[in-house]
Amino acid sequence: WSQVVSEAEKIVGYPTSFMSLRCLLSDELSNIAMQVRKLVGTKHPLLDTARGFVYDSRNNLQMRGLVVLLISKAAGPSTAELSFQHDMVSGIYSSQRSLAEITELIHTAFLVHRGIVNIGELKSCDGPLKDMQFGNKMAVLSGDFLLANACTSLAQLQNTKVVELISSAIGDLVQGIYYENSKSSEENCLTDDIGISRWKEQVFLSHSALLAKSCQAAMELAKHSAEIQDMAFQYGKHMSMSHKLHSDLQPFVKESSSDTMAFSLNSAPAILHQEFRGREAWLKQIRELQEAIKAGKGVTSAIDLCRCHGNRALAALERFPPSEARDALANIVYAVTRFP
Repeated sequence: WSQVVSEAEKIVGYPTSFMSLRCLLSDELSNIAMQVRKLVGTKHPLLDTARGFVYDSRNNLQMRGLVVLLISKAAGPSTAELSFQHDMVSGIYSSQRSLAEITELIHTAFLVHRGIVNIGELKSCDGPLKDMQFGNKMAVLSGDFLLANACTSLAQLQNTKVVELISSAIGDLVQGIYYENSKSSEENCLTDDIGISRWKEQVFLSHSALLAKSCQAAMELAKHSAEIQDMAFQYGKHMSMSHKLHSDLQPFVKESSSDTMAFSLNSAPAILHQEFRGREAWLKQIRELQEAIKAGKGVTSAIDLCRCHGNRALAALERFPPSEARDALANIVYAVTRFP
């Protein structure tokens, strides 16, 4: 994955790991970073989020902006925008680069907001109450700051359809994350009795909508046809679905002698295992769930589903002309659909 991302970054002109640097190094956020240091020694999740921005070796955090840049380059200029080609750098319009930054800022803002802890569920080992409350305030304010910057930059693009698309993606994110939080409890709770189709709807809202609509918006900025916009949307949707499925599958497909990885009971393999076994049998197996899922059909079905979404993303790419950028987008799909 790291190699795929590194090669793709060369195609779009610069490392997207520095995409949000202008905002992240602003005076306001530098002050926030100093305040976050006060949380050292506690278990507040904002610390892990902050470390992830600096040390994330898998480059997952900046994947969305990179895909927006690649799809922009793969599509190239439209006949309607030929007069503006002087505004292109490495085959990408400046407005599309701004959109990629906006996408990353929105994603980062929601990552920060996800780091808000439930004060009522804290344990003494998590850290002093006043520090955890302070961490929550920092998560809210810094997340809001990033989101406000993204909205300001979005308005500066002066394209009402793009504003509408990205605004609806923010709404989707809020709805998806609200559902996730409303179903969680102190422990890793049981899922509702839902099928994989309902799981797909929820994952689209919380994980895929932002990338799918950003890819479509990038095509709108270059005045591409409705057909090309839809293909970009389909690539973003299905690639990010594959990405989420790949992540869900890791605890079940990784060959490691160490302790088993933590996993969510709302992950695709768990949901599919529940469908195959039936709700009652699923409830009886809950104490030995991870091994049961490994031995059942949930994992193989989730792998098949991951590859299905990957194939649909690749099919959408066929509508774009051959290029290095298209190859890089395909390689991203291959990276998240390959399993040992």
